[in-house]
Amino acid sequence: MPRFADDRTSSRFIPVVILFISDLHLAPQAPGVTRIFLDFLGGRARAAEQLFILGDLFEAWPGDDCLEDPEDSFAADIVDALHALAAAGVRVSVMHGNRDFLLGDHFAARSGARLLPDPYVLSLPAWQFILSHGDALCTDDHDYQAFRALARRPDWQAIFLGKSLPERKAMAIAARQKSESAKRDKADYLMDVNAGATDDFLRAHGYATLIHGHTHRPATHAHLVDGIHVERWVLADWQETQGEFLCWDGRELYRERWI
Repeated sequence: MPRFADDRTSSRFIPVVILFISDLHLAPQAPGVTRIFLDFLGGRARAAEQLFILGDLFEAWPGDDCLEDPEDSFAADIVDALHALAAAGVRVSVMHGNRDFLLGDHFAARSGARLLPDPYVLSLPAWQFILSHGDALCTDDHDYQAFRALARRPDWQAIFLGKSLPERKAMAIAARQKSESAKRDKADYLMDVNAGATDDFLRAHGYATLIHGHTHRPATHAHLVDGIHVERWVLADWQETQGEFLCWDGRELYRERWI
């Protein structure tokens, strides 16, 4: 049975109410991450009231019809595991990422998850959070932002989804290879959030605590916006040997690892 590593010093266990994850990039080529995630769904996640997946659950999503692919059950197996978690009473919410922005209504129905807008305001009795994948805040990367705007257009998506599933899968692989190649030539700051855009975002959303992923740079940042101290929690990307997530227990936010 997998273990979880609690970063808090207190030995007293407080039941977790809400869990937040992102950037798992699930794919057949990453079996370790897939195993850890399925164990997580059957273990630690069952103790939660809600699970928020803030983008890039999958490395690529060519369209919801991949769930019916008779030659590849990978996506269906993951989605069925999410459905089992939802059927167990955990409310599952999924946000689009830059890799799986084509997740649609069929995915939602089969998984039992609700699809969230980005950003999404999570108002709780003790605190307010603003949730986002985070890619929209990387405004210095003009090439990516241009592609993001294009790929979110309904007409672009309709043309893409009108192609055959094998065509779309091949295009997704090619796009991923091109993206990885481009990253090697980009300055680090281009792949992180822009400070000014982030402060504007926090201001526009009432100085709520921001939780996001995308950058693969897990950390907790303190922003001073209009004299108000605001926290920004960056989720970790999952690895072949461990996953990491944020927990809200009704009083505090903290990190845990799943091994």
